[in-house]
Amino acid sequence: MIAAQSERCHVFVMKIAEQVTFGGSGLDRAAERRGKLAAADFESADFIVLWRGKVLIEDAALVRVGETHPILNDPKHPPVFLGVDEGKLIFAVDISNWEPETDVSDLDTFADKTEQSHPSLPDSNIFVELRLHMAKFFARDAELAATAKAILGWHETHQFCSKCGHLSEMQLDGWQRDCPACGAHHFPRTDPVVIMLITKGNSVLLGRSHGWPDGMYSLLAGFIEPGETMEAAVRREVFEEAGIEVGEVGYLASQPWPFPSSLMMGCYGEALNDQIKVDPEELDDALWCTREEMAEVFAGDHPTILPARKGAIAHFLLENWLADRLD
Repeated sequence: MIAAQSERCHVFVMKIAEQVTFGGSGLDRAAERRGKLAAADFESADFIVLWRGKVLIEDAALVRVGETHPILNDPKHPPVFLGVDEGKLIFAVDISNWEPETDVSDLDTFADKTEQSHPSLPDSNIFVELRLHMAKFFARDAELAATAKAILGWHETHQFCSKCGHLSEMQLDGWQRDCPACGAHHFPRTDPVVIMLITKGNSVLLGRSHGWPDGMYSLLAGFIEPGETMEAAVRREVFEEAGIEVGEVGYLASQPWPFPSSLMMGCYGEALNDQIKVDPEELDDALWCTREEMAEVFAGDHPTILPARKGAIAHFLLENWLADRLD
């Protein structure tokens, strides 16, 4: 598959592994323009809007508004420059100061199905939980949404200098925070996570976390610790959570995961034993699932197992493992 990065006229070969949700759109982030934008750049730009971590959409597309739209009148933070799309500068704005009249008790829950409409917009424009809609977006909108959610979330939770505690200030159009008191510079964080396709023969290892919906299983995952390689993290996490020792480990694909700021590193691993011993503090359950059973899972015909969430890298890896086309 050949894809063009239109803003810089680069051409590259896109592997299947790059087609995971939130990745592969080739957005021109135009980092060289950060901190150098003029007022006229804002006047001709498009703005995507987030509210308390939820994205503004119409049907399956991000809503874009101009700088003078009334929804931007009370931003919580200055706009963040995301990049250039088809010649247009794109910014993200957080309007979390707005208080809707509808119920917001489900905010930040595992599957918030509530939708909010802003009075300055048509009823068809709604704020939605990104997890529930991520698989519906075209690649460019998905990358913009993930980037906006992650970096605006960072600004929300990292407003104070971690060195001296003073309130820091946004710089470089959102890609840095500087402390006026001690001079420290702070940059957006990304937390590396391994997520593992662990196989033994014809079977793959699945697990479920506490509090997940009944029947929902996924691949095992965990954060990489300081001083640890990706391969070592795979072996440690799988043994800690399920008592399975892992031999050969390799890399398959990655996915930006803005919940709130992870980079999921999809790996494969070969199990050296098959006797599962679940750590009850880590997992609710774990099991081996054969290819034949996984085919039933994806078809919706399995009596007890539901597929991983569509759009998540676990779903992507399992789907391509089942089709025998991981590259």
